[in-house]
Amino acid sequence: MKKFAAIFMCAALAVGALSGCSSNENSSTADNSTAGNPISVVTREDGSGTRGAFVELFGIEDADGNDAITQSAEISNSTSVVMTTVAGNPDAIGYISLGSLDDTVKALEIDGVAATVENINNGTYKVYRPFNIVTKEGLSETAQDFVNFIMSEQGQAIVAEDYISVESNGSYTPSGKTGTVTVSGSSSVTPVMQVLKEEYEALNPDVTIELQQSDSTTGVNDAIAGTSDIGMASRALKDSELEQGVVGTVIANDGIAVIVNNESTVTGLTSEQVKGIYMGELTNWSEVA
Repeated sequence: MKKFAAIFMCAALAVGALSGCSSNENSSTADNSTAGNPISVVTREDGSGTRGAFVELFGIEDADGNDAITQSAEISNSTSVVMTTVAGNPDAIGYISLGSLDDTVKALEIDGVAATVENINNGTYKVYRPFNIVTKEGLSETAQDFVNFIMSEQGQAIVAEDYISVESNGSYTPSGKTGTVTVSGSSSVTPVMQVLKEEYEALNPDVTIELQQSDSTTGVNDAIAGTSDIGMASRALKDSELEQGVVGTVIANDGIAVIVNNESTVTGLTSEQVKGIYMGELTNWSEVA
């Protein structure tokens, strides 16, 4: 994940800062050095596609199906900030895009399974979601050409370096297009989109791809409003969004890694423990040791 990790750490510096079955053998190690310390819960902001997928996959919801992440959680507004926060706090826990994982933090096993692309592909790691690009009718020829590149053999080869690729639409031939394409949205999708942008611009030097990082909901709304040609969302699109005339195209699948500080000796949690921590039911590391 070196290419995407390098991009991601640049972003971090710029910012500055399933539900499932449980078993004792999948819980954190008994010699946990953080045992007895309060758990510092770190989460993404409302509107984050990663947060929405995390909540759904672990069942962190109230009786009405609403997001039930504890109000005491520290809010971070991008993947890079979550990583920086967890890297700086030995008692912290967070969650990020697997494709953005680097050695500044440690990914936990979930239900005894490591968070890897291989384990997502073989069906053993269940915590993953789609990366979507969001477009609407009337897309410019240049923007459509960029989409064609993303979905091509060359584009999906880039995706496959750190994510799970999807079926390609064949080989891409440089088009000679000109103009500017604006892409905005998810901070989880941004690292791979940055590489796709650079490769596409190298093939089509008269095109500029303007990449703006925010969150999934903002990216979808930008595409709906026409302020961006292409939105980025690290989740499936909602019916209410599709009803406004946009379509989602899955360009990759990506795991969600649950992360802790490198100093922590916690190596894994069950999905029920993750749920309990994020619902505020488990508040001390001794409760999961």
